[in-house]
Amino acid sequence: MRFTKMHGCGNDYIYIDGARERIRQEEKPELVRKLSDRHFGIGGDGVIFINPSKEADFEMEMYNMDGSRAEMCGNGIRCVAKFVYDKGLTDQTRIRIISSGKIKCLDLSLEGGKVSTVRVNMGAPILTASEIPVIAQDGRERVIGRDIEVDGSVYQMTCVSMGNPHAVVFLEDVSGLAIETIGPLFENHPWFPKRVNTEFVKILDRDTIEMRVWERGTGETLACGTGACAAAVACILNGLTNETVAVKLLGGCLEIFWDQDQNLVYMTGPAATVFEGEI
Repeated sequence: MRFTKMHGCGNDYIYIDGARERIRQEEKPELVRKLSDRHFGIGGDGVIFINPSKEADFEMEMYNMDGSRAEMCGNGIRCVAKFVYDKGLTDQTRIRIISSGKIKCLDLSLEGGKVSTVRVNMGAPILTASEIPVIAQDGRERVIGRDIEVDGSVYQMTCVSMGNPHAVVFLEDVSGLAIETIGPLFENHPWFPKRVNTEFVKILDRDTIEMRVWERGTGETLACGTGACAAAVACILNGLTNETVAVKLLGGCLEIFWDQDQNLVYMTGPAATVFEGEI
């Protein structure tokens, strides 16, 4: 089986051409776990299959490293765009990719004939608690700046879905955070019926934030595109930043713009190929 290892700001996945490599659906979760293992496999935050699509130009079928399906990955979808263009599967610099039934529009920027950065229309942020989903304890439709108790401490949390659920928590310091301890407690908190991705955010100024992320089914990753989008939306909702935000992650920086007039979130960031091989 041929594969390509790619990353967006260090958020790395194994990419497989689903039109070329025919794998039975029931075999994929176990295959994903084996391939994602950083000691006994290729190593990555998960596996993304790039499939043909009737509804869009391509389909992104994404799995976390534990074999569970995920709805969307902002860093992953940029790498899908680079994969299909660099390999000659398309000659268009504006393409549409579907993931879990949702279509995203992407604009590709080239350097030396290959994709270097991608701007993604990530769509409208979902703020309704039942659609994220998160159990709103006070009965309100939105969860913005609400208290949540985790491991005996109370945090202020804002919840956003960008096609997958996010809880954004603001802290004075994120570099010293024991994320391996607190991350799983948020992920599996009973308020989140489908578990949750958690963004721990420090405000640097009105245009810049620093963020670490704990992704459900994976653990801490060097970057999370949907998480960066959710964090930017949460910052704006709480009056902490302007509508264009530079999100500094462990693996790099993403630019997020929330066009509130159109209610659309745009993410711009790099996509890189690491290596290719056969397993």
